[in-house]
Amino acid sequence: MSRSTLLRTFLVACLTLIAQNPKLLGKVRKIGVKGVQVPFSSLKPSATIKVGRTADWVLVTENAVWVATTKPYAVQRIDPATNTIVATVSLSGEACSGQTHAFGSIWVPLCGKNPAVVRINTATNAISATLPVGPVDAEESITASEDSVWIVTDRNSTLNRIDPSNNSVRQKIPIPPGSYNPFFSNGIIWITGVENNVLTAVDASTGKVMESFQTGSKPRFLFSGGGSVWVLNQGDGSVSRVDEKTRRLIATVQVGIPGTGGDLVYAEDHLWIASFGFPLSRVDPATNKVSRQWVGRGGDSLRFGHDAIWLTDYYRGLVWRFPIRELTKQQTH
Repeated sequence: MSRSTLLRTFLVACLTLIAQNPKLLGKVRKIGVKGVQVPFSSLKPSATIKVGRTADWVLVTENAVWVATTKPYAVQRIDPATNTIVATVSLSGEACSGQTHAFGSIWVPLCGKNPAVVRINTATNAISATLPVGPVDAEESITASEDSVWIVTDRNSTLNRIDPSNNSVRQKIPIPPGSYNPFFSNGIIWITGVENNVLTAVDASTGKVMESFQTGSKPRFLFSGGGSVWVLNQGDGSVSRVDEKTRRLIATVQVGIPGTGGDLVYAEDHLWIASFGFPLSRVDPATNKVSRQWVGRGGDSLRFGHDAIWLTDYYRGLVWRFPIRELTKQQTH
């Protein structure tokens, strides 16, 4: 048996073991992409903001940056004009499955004994409603289309469509089991199936399941940009690129950051990815390759807005602001 065959056999065995034991996913060694790596400490943020014991699920709106925290359980509102916290919205539990902005509100899923979605009025910074539908577990997502809010609420993977006019579920849509992360883009709700390695497309106007197809290993978080949907695969640390029009996999980007957590966003003609220990990676869509990777302590969640990438250091409860011009001008490999 050749060395290459032995290596492939070993990798397959490792991925099989991880699939059978999901808790091992967070312990997989990350190597990133050699040759494009620089120390994360070489980046100098224009602001560093302490928000809580932990910092996660950053969300950027027109006039604010919102970050979920523990100790306190809250969503913190940051004014991007001053880089200071201007409001703290206290929560009854941990914000565990993302945030989305729509219909004048921030929608926040809560985990715990009584899973729920809270609706925060952006004009008053107060909770206006608590919906008795919530996520199955942490690391899910919530998203919004033109007329609805979407979240998966059970292990059988029922996609719930919420009517924002009365805060009630207007439609329940069966999707492939093991699918928990919806994302809206251009008329379609895309849902990753972390337990079955599929990506499902649902028509956002009718709720009809259009199709499901294979992607990478343990697909989790996703974003759209440049005519594509980009999916972060936690199993092998790659990113799957799917053409939005044809709904077909067109490229796999090797990023080398397997494990739980992570996030991605498309901004300024690049894909940006966050991961523990590899806080930031930059992908060039023209080549489908990582052109720069910053290595060091920090990372987990990121978004773009106000001419900056906003990146969290989950374990230290920090939010960093990096001007996008500083990130894009660094040498591309």
